Amino acid sequence: MTSVIPKGLGEQIRALAGGEVTSRALVEQSLQRIAETQPTLNAFRRVRAEAALREAAEADRRLAAGERLPLLGVPLAVKDDTDVAGEPTAFGCCGDFPAKAEDGEAVRRLKAAGAVIVGKTNTPELGQWPFTEGPAFGDTRNPWSPEHTPGGSSGGGAAAVAAGLVPAALGSDGAGSLRIPAAWTHLIGIKPQRGRISTWPDAEAFNGITCNGPLARTVADAALLLHVATGNCEGDLHCPEPVDVLSAVGRDPGRLRIALSFKTAFTGTPKRLDPVVRAAVVRLAERLAALGHEVVEAEPRYGLVGFSFLPRATAGLTEWSGRVPDPLLLDIRTRGAVRNGRLLGGAALRWARSFEEPLRRQVGAIFDRFDVVLSPTTATPPLRIGAMAGLSGWRTDRAMIAACPYAWPWNVLGWPAMNVPAGFADPERGTLPLGAQFLGPANSEPVLISLAAQLEADQRWYERWP
Repeated sequence: MTSVIPKGLGEQIRALAGGEVTSRALVEQSLQRIAETQPTLNAFRRVRAEAALREAAEADRRLAAGERLPLLGVPLAVKDDTDVAGEPTAFGCCGDFPAKAEDGEAVRRLKAAGAVIVGKTNTPELGQWPFTEGPAFGDTRNPWSPEHTPGGSSGGGAAAVAAGLVPAALGSDGAGSLRIPAAWTHLIGIKPQRGRISTWPDAEAFNGITCNGPLARTVADAALLLHVATGNCEGDLHCPEPVDVLSAVGRDPGRLRIALSFKTAFTGTPKRLDPVVRAAVVRLAERLAALGHEVVEAEPRYGLVGFSFLPRATAGLTEWSGRVPDPLLLDIRTRGAVRNGRLLGGAALRWARSFEEPLRRQVGAIFDRFDVVLSPTTATPPLRIGAMAGLSGWRTDRAMIAACPYAWPWNVLGWPAMNVPAGFADPERGTLPLGAQFLGPANSEPVLISLAAQLEADQRWYERWP
């Protein structure tokens, strides 16, 4: 057995298959790291220590018998908006939630591939904010700079992967909730096509704006987790055509036409792109041009996409709030959003959904001229812990939009998007990661992944650890 336990998802899979390490050793190390960092990073809401060790022992038995599965014996984490049998799904909320009787479909697929789920990661209340803080669990911190947030709402998963507690994690993205924390923790985060990964037992999540997706340190690891978790079950409202994400990792993307975009969709609130973020995205654009791609500044026509987002998001909050044991324990900002969702959950919601196809045609016109859009993932570097604590609902919304105005339109469209690392706001100290996102049309995950893998080979961002 090797004395050096590998950290990456692909590396762990190869080491397990080659008999160089046991699942028990991997899971024990993961649990030890979680325990050691919980007082500081606070990445996990629930830890399945006993169950994970039992499952690791079973994985070792199967490996010794010659069985091979894509993730057999590998420790992974999932966000606490996803059902794991025997565990509550509190989604960042206070209260005594009952344990779930069954796994959600995405978790079922991970377990069927042999993964050992070591725990459920922290998320802000009902996944609303680009920070992972709350009275139910405290503050989740960024392993690159503990005074700063890892982002949200998949902040716990991002912190866990960035710190090496697990090699990869499953999160979700309703307005950038995967891509924002990936940007602020130096990770790959993929929001796939709507329905690519089932959200069952919900036929769709948050009226179709929320998708499940992977967080990982490399493009290959993210693509593998996406591949394994992909699939639908009877009752899913969105079942996109299959795409091959695995072979895309090693495929030359060819010469692509890339639109460099800094425009944000209309929100009626102030926002400003931090010059350090703009400079980082421009540097990536220059590297892409050096790799042979045509990179031209051009902007999608977003129009009034925000009017389609708000009813779907707030109505989704209202629906989810009905699962909370004691609604009075919810943050006052959440209760305000839930009230808005009741007002917008009828005719306004139906109008918002009917407007989606015209929006796709309008925004998607840019893909008549370009293959991919490159934009910032966020407008600012990571925020300090507590930056939005104590703000009113309206002031929180304004601050959130100012920091993170770039990701959410693609949730309305339902199309693939992925974050790639773009350097650091403080490059000499190697702190405060920044991100850029590749945006594509429907079912474009293979193109985005091929491009990201090519850039990764050039930038080798996975070599830097917090």
